Amino acid sequence: MIRKNAWTLYDLEAQKACDRFAEEYKAFLDACKTERECVDYFVNAAEKAGYTELQELIRSGKKLKAGDRVYSVWMNKSMVLYRIGKKPMEEGMNILGAHIDSPRMDVKQNPLYEDSDLAYLDTHYYGGIKKYLFVAMPLALHGVFVKKNGETVVLNVGEDEDDPVFFVSDLLIHLSQELMVKKASEVVTGEALDIIIGNKPLIIDAKRKAGKAGCVDEDDKEKNKDKAVVGVKKAILGILKERYGVEEEDFESAEIEVVPAGRARDAGFDRSMVLAYGQDDRVCAYPSFRAMADEKAIPERTSVTLLVDKEEIGSVGATGMESRFFENSLAEVMTLAGQYSDLGMRRCLANSRMLSSDVNAGYDPTYANSFDKKNASFLGRGLVFNKFTGSRGKSGSNDANAEYIAHLRAVFEKANVQTQTAELGKVDVGGGGTIAYILALYGMSVIDAGVAVLNMHAPWEATSKADIYEALKGYRAFLADGSDL
Repeated sequence: MIRKNAWTLYDLEAQKACDRFAEEYKAFLDACKTERECVDYFVNAAEKAGYTELQELIRSGKKLKAGDRVYSVWMNKSMVLYRIGKKPMEEGMNILGAHIDSPRMDVKQNPLYEDSDLAYLDTHYYGGIKKYLFVAMPLALHGVFVKKNGETVVLNVGEDEDDPVFFVSDLLIHLSQELMVKKASEVVTGEALDIIIGNKPLIIDAKRKAGKAGCVDEDDKEKNKDKAVVGVKKAILGILKERYGVEEEDFESAEIEVVPAGRARDAGFDRSMVLAYGQDDRVCAYPSFRAMADEKAIPERTSVTLLVDKEEIGSVGATGMESRFFENSLAEVMTLAGQYSDLGMRRCLANSRMLSSDVNAGYDPTYANSFDKKNASFLGRGLVFNKFTGSRGKSGSNDANAEYIAHLRAVFEKANVQTQTAELGKVDVGGGGTIAYILALYGMSVIDAGVAVLNMHAPWEATSKADIYEALKGYRAFLADGSDL
């Protein structure tokens, strides 16, 4: 089976709609390079779309009815949205689930040090990355300091044109003879991914007891006889204190992520693609949210969109899909709708249907030996169904049943959604996972459905605008489906 390139099926109006949505998507990517930034963005957009925060409803005691819109945030890094449907929730929900974390580097809790007149921040990489790709490129810092008094200080440096950027140094090619014969996994080690953040020492005027950052001309002893060089680290701490009001100890309760600096860009002479950081999995998260927020008619089955953290490290922790935050919020929503019981919630979950909105590896002719071309996803050929993920002998996978896939085929064909099917590379080459298997534990029908990506987990990933648009169309059709399996 060979699927058509979606662009060949678009009339002029569809092409314009596709391009408009791509522009909105790029603006989202520029604003949202961390989980916290994604949640802030989605909360603001959800409230504009008429969603009310769950805790506010609990405090007011307001009862929910068909058509009502509710959202709940957990620890500022995960989020779930509900649109109450006409049918009892016990009959199941239609769920879209995407993750909003992406591979990156995290700043350690005791990170700041100085060596050879260079100030560094020590980092720990997060998720699966080729470490050598993150050296010698402009990097930005995004995150928060939370001070002992509870104050949260937001840090976002490296994105504006007049912002400084940061970088991990690389060894010059002239001295790299030993480095060039190492395996790719050993060229750059995790402990070598420390970012350089400064080079200018703090100079203190001994007469006035005032300080300023500047360079010392060591040859001009007369000029500098009343000045003492304190160090680059001290200068950086002075900048952090002056601009953000934070001390070195505040790194202990900080969450700062190191990400590629720069905005999402059109790619190709035809501007058919998007090149940007973090498209795994925000290229699925944004269309999932938009499909939910743009709903007009009251759905037959309750609509749900899950936007979760920690997928790139196994969905663990309090904000990952393995936590109970989704179950807890569902119990609260069913209670406010007058539909809760333990058995009722179990039935609701078991009768639900889910699209695990996650990306798939786009076929790359340059690395054809890693793919089974007959069962690969291609840029521009539409929303990708992956029946199972996992690795090798389907280890760690969710394997969707044929009845559910047949149902979805009918739903998307009726909605004129272009789809394709794929696996993640050749059987014995590798593999990967999504949150699909976790939701499948409830007994619900789940399949992965997302966008094909080139350069997955690299600092800059590439997607087709047509695939992003088809994902939006597909997610809308899925949420609107109220028919029986």
